[in-house]
Amino acid sequence: MSKKWLRGLWCVLIPALALGMFLTSAQAEQDIVGTAKSAGNCQTLCKALEAAKLIETLQGEGPFTVFAPTDEAFERLPQGALTALLADQPKLRGVLLLHVVPGKIMAADVAKQPWIKTFEGKRIPIRATEEGVMIGRARVTKTDIPCTNGVIHIIDAVLTPELQDIVDTAKEAGTFQTLCKAVREADLVETLRGEGPFTVFAPTDEAFAKLPPKELEALIGDKTKLRGVLLHHVVPGKHLAAEVAKLKSVEAADGTSLSITASDGEVMIDQAHVTKPDIEAGNGVIHVIDTVLMPQ
Repeated sequence: MSKKWLRGLWCVLIPALALGMFLTSAQAEQDIVGTAKSAGNCQTLCKALEAAKLIETLQGEGPFTVFAPTDEAFERLPQGALTALLADQPKLRGVLLLHVVPGKIMAADVAKQPWIKTFEGKRIPIRATEEGVMIGRARVTKTDIPCTNGVIHIIDAVLTPELQDIVDTAKEAGTFQTLCKAVREADLVETLRGEGPFTVFAPTDEAFAKLPPKELEALIGDKTKLRGVLLHHVVPGKHLAAEVAKLKSVEAADGTSLSITASDGEVMIDQAHVTKPDIEAGNGVIHVIDTVLMPQ
C-alpha cells in the first residue's frame, strides 16, 4: 500500500470524522424543544407544546427530564381525544407537564426509582419489566437523548392523569385534614386505598370542629370507636349524587343504616347536608358533608 494512497485516505477520513463529531455536537447543543423537533418522530408533541404555550418553558435553563411520546403514541389515543385535548389549553398543559420532571435524570437513575415526581408534583410510578422500563403505562423505548437543558427519553404512550384513590383525593382537597388524620389513626388508609369502589360521605374540618374539643380528642384516642364512626361514613359501591337522591336509605360499612332526604335539590344524610357532591376518585366517589355522622 503506497504512502500516497494512505495520505489520500486520511484526507477523506479526517474531514468525515470531523463532520460526524460536529453533527453529534450540534445535536447535543439544542435545547429540549429543538432536539424534539430534530428527532422527526415527535412532531405531534411539538405541536402540542406550542398549543399549550410551553415552548418557552422547555427552552428555559432547566434542567428538565422529558418523557417524550412519539407521533405513534399520540395516534393511539381514543378517536377525537387529541383534537379535544389540543382545543383545551389548561387540560393540555396538565397532560404535557405530566411528561416533564425537574432535573436531569439519566436512564440508569430512572430505573432505580419506584416513582418520579413531575413538574407539577404528580407521582408517576416506575417499574422494570421483561419488556423494559415502564413509566406509568408507557414503555421507555429510547433513552438519554442529550439536550443543552436536560435529557429526553422516548416513550410509546401518552401519559394521562390517573384518578387518585379516596385517601389521596381527600388529602389534595385541603379541607379534610382532620378526616385524613382520623383515617390514619384508625388504620383505615389501606382499606380506603383498596379496589372498592366506595362512596364516602366526607365531613370537612369545619364539621369536625363542631364537635366539643374533648369529645373529638377522646374519639381520636379510641381506635375501636373511631373506626366505627369513620366506617359509618363509608358505603360500599359507587353511588353518584343523582342515584343517592332517589334512595331513602343506604347501608354503611359498619352495618348501620343512613337515612337520606332529598328536597328542592338539597340532599341530607341523616342530619348532615351534602354541600358538594360527586368528587370522583379512582376507587369511588366522595360527597362532602357539613356534619360528622354518629352511629346510633
